[in-house]
Amino acid sequence: MKRLFLALLAACCSLPAASAQSKPTLRPAQDSPNILLIYTDDQGSIDANCYGAGDLVTPAFDRLAKRGVRFTQMLAPAAICSASRTGLLTGQIPMRAGVPGNVSSQEGKRGLETHLRLLPELLRDAGYRTHHVGKWHLGYTPDTMPNGQGFDSSFGHMGGCIDNYSHFFYWQGPNRHDLWRDGKEVWHDGEGFGHLMLDEAKKVIDQDSAKPFFIYWAINWPHYPLQGFDKWRAHYAKKGLDSPRDKYAAFVSSMDELIGEALDHLEAAGKTKDTIVILQSDHGHSVEDRTFGGGGNSGPYRGHKGSFLEGGLRVPSIVSWPGTLPEGEVRGQFVTGCDWFPTLAAWAGARIPADRKLDGKNIDAVIRDAKAPSPHAHHFWTSDFSANRKRTPWAVRSGDWKLLHYPKDQVTPWPQGPPQYFLVNLAEDIGETTNLAKSHPEELKRLKAIAEEYQNDLLPDYKAAREQR
Repeated sequence: MKRLFLALLAACCSLPAASAQSKPTLRPAQDSPNILLIYTDDQGSIDANCYGAGDLVTPAFDRLAKRGVRFTQMLAPAAICSASRTGLLTGQIPMRAGVPGNVSSQEGKRGLETHLRLLPELLRDAGYRTHHVGKWHLGYTPDTMPNGQGFDSSFGHMGGCIDNYSHFFYWQGPNRHDLWRDGKEVWHDGEGFGHLMLDEAKKVIDQDSAKPFFIYWAINWPHYPLQGFDKWRAHYAKKGLDSPRDKYAAFVSSMDELIGEALDHLEAAGKTKDTIVILQSDHGHSVEDRTFGGGGNSGPYRGHKGSFLEGGLRVPSIVSWPGTLPEGEVRGQFVTGCDWFPTLAAWAGARIPADRKLDGKNIDAVIRDAKAPSPHAHHFWTSDFSANRKRTPWAVRSGDWKLLHYPKDQVTPWPQGPPQYFLVNLAEDIGETTNLAKSHPEELKRLKAIAEEYQNDLLPDYKAAREQR
């Protein structure tokens, strides 16, 4: 199976770029484009047809890839939900912003602090109307919920997940309802949350306003509970997919259907060429009990949600802006989810505070040119090491070299437990199978030093962010 996925991936990654004769003349970035940022939840590394998943039906993903740029080395800001969203909306390594892991799903608990000035705040100051739709999971107090963090409107759930029909959070008792509009609880008993989100996005697109829109559609799919539409459950049952792939696949195709309807609506409104669409997963697929132990697919990559191995970090990611950005092209440069913050700010003409310490880089040049170098000399991922650095998982990347500290892998675990240091060269070992720590001591020493620099730099910022509470 792994050989099959490698072949599929190679075929996808080797799609030819448009020739010089067929390339459109790309205009420079226009003032005040609309922005539709769709952040999917727990979607596996190759879980779209255009990424090599031949068993999935994903026409919206595939259509967007044909009219945009598809990344094959987009690394999530983190391997878990709240932290990934933190990196996206701050442009910072999540620990720097004070959220290296998940925040509480309980009302009254804080998350991202309000002094950080998130992406919607920058865009609102630049003349945008800003709208949150879907999952939040970044704070559950009035000032840390979306309306207190730069969004003009908000519709969705504040915790990590909900049942899509009762809109209740079931993880821990007491079971509690979690559906909110602009900070006030609302009830839509029995109505599918997927279509409620879609309707909300359509209303924002249709608003008669001179201001451009920014929609952060944090669609909570295919995160469990896996509640795909009847038509897609029937489709995959007929195909004979094994469990839990069948349940997961039905949910992915249901999500893709909603995204396709949103793209259709954008087209009907005549706003496609004036709208940047970004479609990206927050991190790799879940292997938790609540998703039947799996269902998602990381293809040739090792790892999953919660792991800094490639399967936890490397995600589907597509950007489309017809007439302004290239179309039908693939980018293999190393980029991260933190990069969207400065890139979108630049495209929107938004001002980033002078004192903002950014880990993300503007990737406009990479998106426009397959030969442009990666803007990252190195990057770092971590869990909370503030109390004890000795066994906290982290990863550092420099070029093709990657060093992991006590890496997690629940699918192919190490017989004697995870090694303290796991060194790989991704150009030669994309599946992260062989530890080179002993055979390449100079690279081990070099990457350990880079990691130490990040840790010493991050810890004061983390403590300052936490002190705001």
